[in-house]
Amino acid sequence: MPTPEPAADRAERTHRDRPLYRDPTAPLDARVRDLLARMTLREKAGQLNQRMYGWDAYRRTDDGGYELTDALYAETDRFEGLGALYGLMRADAWSGVDHGSGPGAQDSAALAELVQRHVLQRSRLGVPALFVEEVPHGHMALDGTVLPVNLAVGATWDPALYQRAAAHAAAELRARGGHLALVSALDIVRDPRWGRTEECFGEDPYLAARLTEALVRGMQGEPAEFFAADRAPVVLKHFAGQGATVGGRNSAESELGRRELDEIHLLAARAGVRAGAAAVMAAYNEVDGMPCSGNRALLTGLLRESWGFDGLVMADGLAVDRLARITGDKVSAGALALHCGVDLSLWDEGFTHLEEAVEKGLVDESVLDAAVARVLRLKFRLGLFERPYGGPGLPSAEQGRALSTALARASVTLLHNNGGALPIPASVSRIAVLGPQSATSAHQSGDYTAPQRTGSSVLDGLRELAPPGTDIRHARGCALTGGDLSGIPEAVAAAAASDVAVLVLGGSSARSPETDFAANGAALTAVSEMTCGEGVDLAGLRLGSAQYVLLDAVVATGTPTAVVLVQGRPHVVPETAAALLTAWYPGPWGGDAIAEVLLGHAEPVGRLPVSLPRSAAQLPVHYNHKDTEYGGYVDESAEPLHSFGHGLSYTSFAYGPPRTDGQSVTVDVTNTGPRQGRTVVQVYLRRLITPTWPRTLELFAFEGVDLVPGECRSVTLPLDRDRLAGTRSVEIRVAESARAALSAVPAVLDLPGRQSLTAPAETPL
Repeated sequence: MPTPEPAADRAERTHRDRPLYRDPTAPLDARVRDLLARMTLREKAGQLNQRMYGWDAYRRTDDGGYELTDALYAETDRFEGLGALYGLMRADAWSGVDHGSGPGAQDSAALAELVQRHVLQRSRLGVPALFVEEVPHGHMALDGTVLPVNLAVGATWDPALYQRAAAHAAAELRARGGHLALVSALDIVRDPRWGRTEECFGEDPYLAARLTEALVRGMQGEPAEFFAADRAPVVLKHFAGQGATVGGRNSAESELGRRELDEIHLLAARAGVRAGAAAVMAAYNEVDGMPCSGNRALLTGLLRESWGFDGLVMADGLAVDRLARITGDKVSAGALALHCGVDLSLWDEGFTHLEEAVEKGLVDESVLDAAVARVLRLKFRLGLFERPYGGPGLPSAEQGRALSTALARASVTLLHNNGGALPIPASVSRIAVLGPQSATSAHQSGDYTAPQRTGSSVLDGLRELAPPGTDIRHARGCALTGGDLSGIPEAVAAAAASDVAVLVLGGSSARSPETDFAANGAALTAVSEMTCGEGVDLAGLRLGSAQYVLLDAVVATGTPTAVVLVQGRPHVVPETAAALLTAWYPGPWGGDAIAEVLLGHAEPVGRLPVSLPRSAAQLPVHYNHKDTEYGGYVDESAEPLHSFGHGLSYTSFAYGPPRTDGQSVTVDVTNTGPRQGRTVVQVYLRRLITPTWPRTLELFAFEGVDLVPGECRSVTLPLDRDRLAGTRSVEIRVAESARAALSAVPAVLDLPGRQSLTAPAETPL
């Protein structure tokens, strides 16, 4: 009988025989190199593929559990493992996943573990899969906390609040077994006819940059080599220029010069990269003739070489295959995308042929290795080799609802308030709650929202919060779309019999099973009441025709009327009512937040993240246009109805003249009204002497300030000197909106250094 091996020797031999990549104490880059060197060409290609839809990987069993499908077995057999799996927990009308067929908060982690165990068993080297999930405004999964859409977040002008909400979304994702969050952040609204306007933080690059930083820091935590168990790496979407597509049409070309791209569309992306974003997603649109997924100057020359980005680049859904229009076939399309800088595909066939592309010499294996190394590095940073299953416990659902409601409350923006119609006086005894958005929460959450179990409409909120004994009457009046006027008489009767009418109008991005979807999930045809969302672009900015008839009829009763807009883009609405406010898409519990503002339990603190046009014929109408003779039209003003940054309060504020030392700007702000309130101090710069033609105004800093009546405070905000490079002289204007800044008393800042008469050189794309 052989002599037993001493325990110490056995432990030493085990450590010696264990591959370096399995050693959690080894340097991260050394682990990546070791694992990469052990992989076959087929295994490497597999790490760059994210081919299947996650909901096709499982099915429910009769006992309520889950079993894996042949489709998943075939996918893992194809590449001896799995690089990434998209949307394992996604639920919506496109996926067909609902509460009867998909995983909820309590069983998502078990499903993720079931899939991951299979992947590890199939992988020769034990390489785990990345589970990639949509987190457009909260985790897009059953029982996930839904936040207000990005346009509503932009209206808060509150990065700190958004950072807390983003951290909660990350904790939910990781607790349920997800790893990587896809989040829209980089698109800048230049044409609000675009159906994805709701996914943008607004029209201003600096506001978007601040909120993108908050998103990255909230979801990922402070920069570190490894992610905490309750933090999720972020894929920032979409890079770059997608918000400026021609005609506001989804995925169309973007006719952008390099300077316009730099000044408007790249600032948020660069801020996200500096904050440590783990990944970016290449957009659908083209830049200077090349689609982003095949644009080497953008993805490699700018992103990696100029900015030093070493994270992951993911293609948007099916975007790699679109490159076959240029290359002639999908094999060479995959090779082109890889060569240009794409690391991970999404549903494409092109990347499934990378092994063939390398063997044919269409792309060098060293390029493949670099992309695989980036994927592996992210998996190591997530700790998946040591902890492939599960995560921390689920965060409090009550905390998620509180954060969502807080964002919704902060986004409500009061546009006009004639005669102090709002807040509704406590003495009012009869309130008519009217309109197609008044009694439903189904249309409050925007595109890419999972089916919801709960929600609070404006009617729900007013019934809950109005003083006891208040008579609250309801009539829908009309639908969101169409011209059916049959319900208007009932609404008019309710308004006429009330002291105040609250008329809730707007649009919807809610998907329904009847919606016809494209292969990438975008709506092909808008059905039912869907008026916004991906694939739902408008030629005009009008609401459904019956809504205007309802508005006119209710206002004609003489009852003081407050109009509330629930919408995913600016719509053109006449200001005939006593008060008008917009809540954007405030999320499932937005009705509570809106009711609080209407009743005066909370102040309206939102500020416009986009300029509101008078009509679609004015477009483009953003505030930061070039400083030329901005002529009007013979038949219409060229100015927006309400400018970027606008928002009224239930109190008033006075601003003193700005003071600057060249490094910061200081202004005295006084609450001159009767109530406590919050103003957003907005610092705009107007360049006077500069080597390129300047913009009329540029937002350079902002800060929310809460003041009690009569309080005066000196507010100091830093100036980003890097953004002033090459400029010799500027005016600093501080005001409550872009329009107010045009007439504000400026401080002139002359910058040291000699101005060059030659414009800064451009890097061609």
